[in-house]
Order: sequence, then structure tokens, then C-alpha cells
Amino acid sequence: MQYTTTYRSPVGGILLASDGIGLTGLWFEGEKFYADGLDPEHMENNHSMEKDIPVFETVKKWLDIYFSGREPDFMPPVHIAGTPFRLSIWKLLRRIPYGETVTYGKLAETAAKERGIARMSAQAVGGAVGHNPISVIVPCHRVVGTDGSLTGYAGGLDIKAKLLSLEGVDMKKFYFPTKGTAL
Repeated sequence: MQYTTTYRSPVGGILLASDGIGLTGLWFEGEKFYADGLDPEHMENNHSMEKDIPVFETVKKWLDIYFSGREPDFMPPVHIAGTPFRLSIWKLLRRIPYGETVTYGKLAETAAKERGIARMSAQAVGGAVGHNPISVIVPCHRVVGTDGSLTGYAGGLDIKAKLLSLEGVDMKKFYFPTKGTAL
């Protein structure tokens, strides 16, 4: 059984999903892959219940710290499901330090090296990054275009920019693309 609840953040509403033990989804309202993978038979953990299930309390505490402009010093339990390739990319995302960015190309280079192959497509890596079901906590917003473009964020480029700014990233070196497939 999956459970859901909502969180009101400074950048909009967020849907949280859990299997009761770990976080299985975190999506911004209106994002490209909103609730992708959510079981249609889920139970909403709403205000009529006495309190959130423990994992939601932990995630909301993490988000409160994060949205106050500080780096949380703990990681909520995450139960992320996906293909072996996507899982490997999402694992790399969790290594990107708070307040730092990495390019899709560099992420592809790291993924290739870990797999023991010569190279990997940045587009394939971008596809995995874009389908990350646990935004913010698995920090896909920290991946940027090699040319400095803030490209490819399912939650929207405005939210991506706000998250990076919140983390203290120097936004002067980035720009919003005006055309392309990964807007």
C-alpha cells in the first residue's frame, strides 16, 4: 500500500508518497511526470488522521530545514524504484553536494567510469535524471547544461533556479534556454 500527503513549500505544493516505511515519491504540483509510478490504490494521509506516518514527519522536517536555506544533516529513508540504469544515475545524483552543480556531460562521464565503459550518452543520463521520482532529496535540480543552461527540470526551470538560489549557488553563470527539447 502506498500513502500520500502534501507539503506546502515556498515554491509550491509538493506531493509526497511512501510505502509506509520509506519515501517513494516527491513531486512538485504540475511537474512533467507528476505522480509517475504512484499506485492508483494509494491512501491519502490527510488532516483527518491524527498525525502523519513517521516517514512523512521525517521528510517534512527535512524539507522545513531545506527550505529555511540550510543543508539538512540527515537523510530520510528513501525507497526509490526504477530500472538498474536509472537507479545508478539517481545514486550519483545523491552524491552532488549541497550548493554545487554538475553538468549532464560530467554526470555521464562519471556513470561511464563506474560502469567500466569508455563513454555514455549525456542524453541517456538526462532521461534518467528527468524521471527521478524523488525531487529535491535526490537532487536532480543540481544538474545543468554544459553551456550553463538551466535545462531539463521536470518541476520547471523557475523552480530549479529557486532551489539552486536557495542553496547559495551563484546564478550569474547560468541562463534560461529559449529553445530546445529539454525545457
